Amino acid sequence: MDTTKLSSKGQVVLPKSVRDAHAWTPGTEFIIEDTPDGLLLRPRKPLRSTRLDRVIGSLKYEGQPKTQEDMERAIYDELEDRRGRGRY
Repeated sequence: MDTTKLSSKGQVVLPKSVRDAHAWTPGTEFIIEDTPDGLLLRPRKPLRSTRLDRVIGSLKYEGQPKTQEDMERAIYDELEDRRGRGRY
């Protein structure tokens, strides 16, 4: 049985044997659940990839269709606004 301990920064290192057994690599995200017996650590499953043609009608939009130029301008304006607030 492997053991580990909590660091002064609140970090827990998973033993190499556990990481290797589950093929967990650096950057793996986990969901932590508090249970009566302790903590349950589960890897977060990434969203399945999909294609635009499978989801294109899932959001309703009422109004005039936007042109490619309209969309690019909106993205540019938002980025400029965020840069002005010190983001990006």
